[in-house]
Amino acid sequence: MSRVSSRVEAIQGATFADLERRKKGYTDRTGQPVIDFSIGSSNIPPMTAVKEALSQAVQEDDSYQYSLGPRPEMIQAVQDWYASRYGVWLEEDEIFLLKGSQEALTHIPLVYCDPGDTVLIPDPCYPIYGTAPGLAGAQVQFMPLRADNEYLIDFDAIENPDEVKLMYVSYPNNPTGAVAGDEFYEKLVRFAKEHDIIVLHDNAYSELVFDGEIGKSFLAYPGARDVGIELNSFSKSYSMGGARLAVLCGNAELVQAYRKLLDMTDFCVFPAIQQAGICALKEGKPFTEQVRGEYRRRRDFLLEEMDKAGWKIPAPKATMFVWAPIPDSWDSAQAFTDALVQEAGVLVNPGSNFGREGQRYVRLALVRSDDEVREAARRIRESGLLNR
Repeated sequence: MSRVSSRVEAIQGATFADLERRKKGYTDRTGQPVIDFSIGSSNIPPMTAVKEALSQAVQEDDSYQYSLGPRPEMIQAVQDWYASRYGVWLEEDEIFLLKGSQEALTHIPLVYCDPGDTVLIPDPCYPIYGTAPGLAGAQVQFMPLRADNEYLIDFDAIENPDEVKLMYVSYPNNPTGAVAGDEFYEKLVRFAKEHDIIVLHDNAYSELVFDGEIGKSFLAYPGARDVGIELNSFSKSYSMGGARLAVLCGNAELVQAYRKLLDMTDFCVFPAIQQAGICALKEGKPFTEQVRGEYRRRRDFLLEEMDKAGWKIPAPKATMFVWAPIPDSWDSAQAFTDALVQEAGVLVNPGSNFGREGQRYVRLALVRSDDEVREAARRIRESGLLNR
């Protein structure tokens, strides 16, 4: 009899240990480091004021008491930010704090779904979207995102929508970099109301939208709070990924149901991190503008260098990722990824890690220096892999 549950046995995906083995093999053979575009961990440091707020707060004795909920000043900061940024006013019971969005993405099916319920998941998607419903005993139904539809969900193609309980939606989108406009969100709200579906909108990249467009909130659309909730993360906007802070907001009944689970199983965010988050929300607008500009610059530089190498990649409209089609001569994203790291010392994330629709793509994170990008393009060009 296995000592490991079937739900854990069913979890699939590349491990960090596997990535490290691949990198070590190339370095041992060539003596050169691997240039790693595989993981979206920002290398832009947070603003000094945020670090100072955190540093000061960790010296306060009160920070080390059990954290039983969001601090009032944190709630106020979220309310003010949502009102200023999106034109959305949130009541106190419509807000809860998280130790990063991944916490909620993992737990939400446990809160809203019973075993056998159906959850709609985009394909491709951030991997936890597909894993979490299975942990709750729910069934996953995929919604293909394709280039010919600008990676938007095709609501008319969704089968048996009346049997769906929960729907994951994320724009700006990881991994494709796509954005959604007003017409999409209005249709999303109508679709969810018509079929009595809970919408989870993962809005982690709303501050990383390029070329003059502005990131939107799902909650800004009429009727959205009747059907759903939204996640907003501090990881990318404020370079606070390691500090683990995010916000769950929207429909009060759904937010409080989530809080009920967390109140029983865990405590709230470390108060010192809450203080850092308050600082980010109050003072961080110039910083987020700088971060957005830097990722746009990195996007353009990477595309230019890869184009010189012979790899033509469409420009993403948002996020810190590039969704790159593999050459037609390659059978799969995994085969192309393996060859890149083994022969060129360049590590990317195969699109197949994000779903079936990613079989012809790889994802590159914009987290490398210009010199590393230039060197990666040189290695790829000289390897001949693009023409093989």
